[in-house]
Amino acid sequence: MNFEEEISLLIKSRYPLVLVDTVDEDYVLGQLRGTASAQGHAFYAWSLTKGLRVGDSENSFYKTNDAVGMLRIVNDLLEQPRSAVFALCDFARYLQDDTASRLFKDILDRIKGSPTTVVLLAYGAKLPDDIAPLAAVIRGGYPDEKDILVEINRAVAEFRASSPALSVNVPPEALRRMVKTLKGLSRQQIRNALNLCLTKDAVFDASDIAEMEKFKKEAFDRDGILEYFGSESEDSIAGFDSLKRWVRDRRGAFFTDGPLPPPKGALLLGVQGCGKSLAAKVISGVLGIPLYRLDLTRLYSKYIGETEENLRKALSTVERLAPVCLWVDEIEKIFASSSGDVDGGVSKRVLGTMLTWMQERKDRSFIAATSNDIENLPAELLRKGRFDEIFFADLPDEAAREGILSIHLKKRGLDPAKFDLKALAAASQGFSGSEIEQAVISALYSASGAGVPIATAHVLEQLRLTRPLSVVKADAVDFIRNWAKERDILPV
Repeated sequence: MNFEEEISLLIKSRYPLVLVDTVDEDYVLGQLRGTASAQGHAFYAWSLTKGLRVGDSENSFYKTNDAVGMLRIVNDLLEQPRSAVFALCDFARYLQDDTASRLFKDILDRIKGSPTTVVLLAYGAKLPDDIAPLAAVIRGGYPDEKDILVEINRAVAEFRASSPALSVNVPPEALRRMVKTLKGLSRQQIRNALNLCLTKDAVFDASDIAEMEKFKKEAFDRDGILEYFGSESEDSIAGFDSLKRWVRDRRGAFFTDGPLPPPKGALLLGVQGCGKSLAAKVISGVLGIPLYRLDLTRLYSKYIGETEENLRKALSTVERLAPVCLWVDEIEKIFASSSGDVDGGVSKRVLGTMLTWMQERKDRSFIAATSNDIENLPAELLRKGRFDEIFFADLPDEAAREGILSIHLKKRGLDPAKFDLKALAAASQGFSGSEIEQAVISALYSASGAGVPIATAHVLEQLRLTRPLSVVKADAVDFIRNWAKERDILPV
C-alpha cells in the first residue's frame, strides 16, 4: 500500500488525527489535497509563516499566524456542514503549550466519529501521552517509484537542454536499481542527488548508483552508526559456492512483488579469517544493493537508555535506506552479556529490540551477520525466522586455497600462471584465507628487500614461517568445527 492509499484509507476510516513523519511537506500536502478533493472534503493547510489557508489559496485567515489563533478559527470552521481535512505543518511542537494543547484536544473531541480529519506533518515528532492514542502514525509520504522515474526523466531532460554533451547510458536493470535507491528520499532530495550525479562528469550511467547510495546514507544516518562499504563481486572470493548459489536463487525475489517473500538474511559462522566479512560484501554485490555495517563502537553508550535508543535509530534508518544489506560483524558482541547481570539489563533489552525487529520487519533489507564465537550467541538468534539460513565457513580446502592465492596475486598485479599454485596450496594446509593473504604480502616485502621479482619460493618461505591459527589455537578451532559438524550447519 503506497502513501496515497494509506492516507486515503485512514481518512475514510474517520481517524480524528493522523501524524505523518516526513521531511517532504510539499509532496504530502499535494497528496492530501488530492485525497480531500476525491473524497469531497474541504482542504485547509497551516504553517506558522503562512497561516491557515483554504485549498490552493495564498491568502490566509485573519490572525492565524500563531497556533492558538489558528485553532480558534478551526474550531469556528467546524460549524460548517462540509467535512474537511486540516493539514498542520510543524504543529506538534506547540502541544507543549497548555492553551494550544487544550484547544487541540477540544477540536479532536468534536470531530471524533465524523469525516473530518486533522493531519500533522512533522519529522521525528512525538505526541503527548494524552493525545498519542488518538493518532494513526505514517512514516514516509515520499515519492513512489512512478514519481521517482518522472524526476529522473525530468532531471536528464533539463540537463540535456543546458549541456548537449551529456552522455546517458542507463540500461533497464540499472534504472530499476536507481529508482529503488532513491526511494525514501523527498522530492527535493531526489533532485539534489540527480543534479549531483549529472554535474559531476556529464555522464549518467550505472556508476552513479554508488553516488546515490552515499547521498542517501548521509541524508539519513546523521549519527554515523551505520558505516557505508563498497560491495564485492563473486569473483573476489574463492569457494563459498553454496552461499553464492543460495543468494543468486533469491536475488529475483528481493526486488519483485511476486508470491515469494524477499529473503531476510543469513548468519555466517566460522573460523576466524575464513572470509565471512568478505562474504557479506559479496552478498551485497550479488543482490545489487548497498552495504552498511552496524558500527558497534558507536552503538553502546554509558548513559542509561541511550544504547537502546541508538539501536532503534539505526534500525529505523535501515528501514528508510532499504533496499539495503545490513552487515553486523561479530554479532555476538551485541549480546555478549544478554543475561543482563553485568550491564544492568542493557544487553538484554538490546537483544529483545533486535530480535523483534528481525522477526517483524517488512522492509527489503537483508541482514548479513557474522560470528566467530558461537558460545556467546543466544539461542533465540539461531532459530528459523530470524535468519533464512545459517552457513559455516570452514578452513579452505586445497581447491579453495588455490583460488585464494590466485585472487591475492592478481590483486597485486601478479600473474598466477607464473606461480606453482598447487605447491603453494599444499604448503598452506590449515591456513585461513587471511593468513594466506598475509603470506603473499610478506613474500612481496621479502622479494622487494632482496631486489628480486617475487617467486613461488618467496611465498613458500613465508608459509613455512607462519604458524596458523589452526595450530596456535587448535582447541578453539577444533571446537567450532566440531560444533558445526554435529549440528549439520550448511557449509559455505
